[in-house]
Amino acid sequence: MEKLRIIFMGTPEFAVGILDTILKNNYEVVGVITAADKPAGRGQKIKYSAVKEYALANNLPLLQPTNLKDESFLAELKALNANLQIVVAFRMLPKVVWEMPSLGTFNLHASLLPDYRGAAPINWAIINGETKTGVTTFFIDDKIDTGAMILNSEIAIEPQENAGQLHDRLMNLGSTTVIDTLKVIENGNVKTTIQEDHDDIKTAYKLNKENCKINWTKSGNEINNLIRGLSPYPAAWCFLKDKNEELNIKIYEANLVSGQHSYEIGKLISSKKEIKIAIKDGFIELLSLQLPGKKRMQVSELLNGITFSDDAKLY
Repeated sequence: MEKLRIIFMGTPEFAVGILDTILKNNYEVVGVITAADKPAGRGQKIKYSAVKEYALANNLPLLQPTNLKDESFLAELKALNANLQIVVAFRMLPKVVWEMPSLGTFNLHASLLPDYRGAAPINWAIINGETKTGVTTFFIDDKIDTGAMILNSEIAIEPQENAGQLHDRLMNLGSTTVIDTLKVIENGNVKTTIQEDHDDIKTAYKLNKENCKINWTKSGNEINNLIRGLSPYPAAWCFLKDKNEELNIKIYEANLVSGQHSYEIGKLISSKKEIKIAIKDGFIELLSLQLPGKKRMQVSELLNGITFSDDAKLY
C-alpha cells in the first residue's frame, strides 16, 4: 500500500465538500490549487474562491497560478512532492501538470460519463428531463472529461428537485466516490473503463444568456425543467411586458398545471394570491421570482405591492 500525498485542485463550493471529506478521512493533502482572486459584485471587491477560503481556514499550502504552464508555478508544484492529484470543478490542465504525479491525476465529474461532459452537467441533466444522474471519477487525459473511468455512482433525480438541491446531493455522493477511488488507488487495485463515444452522447454546454431564456411556446414540462435546472443559479429569465414597460425578470420556482384554455401563449393571469402564465398545454404557476433591482420574492409577497394589467404577458 502506497501512502498518498495529494494535491487538490478546485474552485467552487462543490469542490469544498470533497476536499473536506478527504481531510476528514485522514488523507494527507500537501497542497491546494485554486483560481486567482478576482473582483466581483457591484463594488468589484476582491473575492476569494470557496476552496481558497477553506484552504486558509485549514492551514493548507495554497497556490493560485494564472498560467498553469508558468515555470515558477511548475517548480512550486513539483516541490510539493505529491504522488496523486485530484481535480474537482477547476479548469483544463496542461499535460505537464496532469502527468506530473506518479499515480496520475483524477477528476470527479458530476454526471454519469460519457453523458454530460462539459461545464454544467447538473443543470443540463435537469433541463433535459433526466430521471437519474450521478458522479464519475476518471484519469485526466488531453481532452475534456474523456479519460479512462475509475468509479461511478448513480442517484435518482426527484420530480421537483432543482439544480441547487441536486448539487448538494451530488456533492455528498461525490465525496463518498472520491474516498472509494482513493482506496483502490492506495491499494493498487485500480481497474479503469475506457469511455465509448457514440452519436447520442449528451453535452453539458456552458450556460449563457441565450440558453437560460424561457421560450414560452415550448411544452410545460420543458419550461418547468428549465426553471428547475437553472435554480437558484443562474436562474431562468424572460421579459415581462406590462403597462408600456418591459422588464427582464428571473424565475426561480414554478409549478406546471396541465389543462386546456383559450388564452394567448405567454399571457399573465393574476389574482390576489397567484400568478399563472398561459402555455400551450396548460399554465405555469409562478412561485418565486425577481424583478429588476429587487430581491428574490415569493409571489404571495410580490402581489402585496404590485398589480398587473389584463394585457400583461411574458415572452
